[in-house]
Amino acid sequence: MDSHIVFELRRYRLLPARREALIELFDREFVEPQEALGMRVEGEFRDLGDPDCFVWVRSFKNMDARTEALASFYSGPVWKQHGSAANATMLNSDNVLLLKPAAGVLPFAHNLPRQKEADRAEAQGLIVVNICSLAPGTEEDFSEFFRDSAMPAMLAAGARIEAVFMTERNRNGFPRLPVREGETVFVWLEAHEDQDGAVACQHRLRQNPVWTAQIYPWMDSRCWRRIEVARLTPTARSLCAW
Repeated sequence: MDSHIVFELRRYRLLPARREALIELFDREFVEPQEALGMRVEGEFRDLGDPDCFVWVRSFKNMDARTEALASFYSGPVWKQHGSAANATMLNSDNVLLLKPAAGVLPFAHNLPRQKEADRAEAQGLIVVNICSLAPGTEEDFSEFFRDSAMPAMLAAGARIEAVFMTERNRNGFPRLPVREGETVFVWLEAHEDQDGAVACQHRLRQNPVWTAQIYPWMDSRCWRRIEVARLTPTARSLCAW
């Protein structure tokens, strides 16, 4: 699999009861054309806490490749034909974090290759996204602590770490698609077999005195707001799944 170093975490706020229509359109019309241009649709998800939210992640080889691929796709025939239908499902699509890999974790190493998608019976599992809002300039220290202390505890408790990111600070080369600029974030995605597995993992972490007394308080104290947590389930074509 080609190495990609630029990622977008995209969270769309949709009109009521329009999520399934967008997922159907997205899966039918938008996956292959984007990937043909060098992008990779890493995962697509329903947010269990918000029935009108669609979450997805796509990646690029680098920032220049991102600019070129986005310009080609959004000026191309597929978007011209189907873009208005996609936009008609949305209240907004600008809640986008531009990210790069962190903590030495290869993002989405467990993803199924697209060419093997048809061999899978169904995408399953629970993906938990955790977003930490940090003071500027603190993300490297946070990443080091996460790598050395938090991640080993999570793995021991049964989590599978799918990806770890921090803010990508290079300029957005395609301003037609805005991203959340001027923020410093640290993000990790963890996978569980199901909701029961996620609950069991959290229970094991709470039984770990180092986690409860040291690790989590250290992370929480460095966030400007409570760590934002979203519980996601993969769509049928999501490569990121259990």
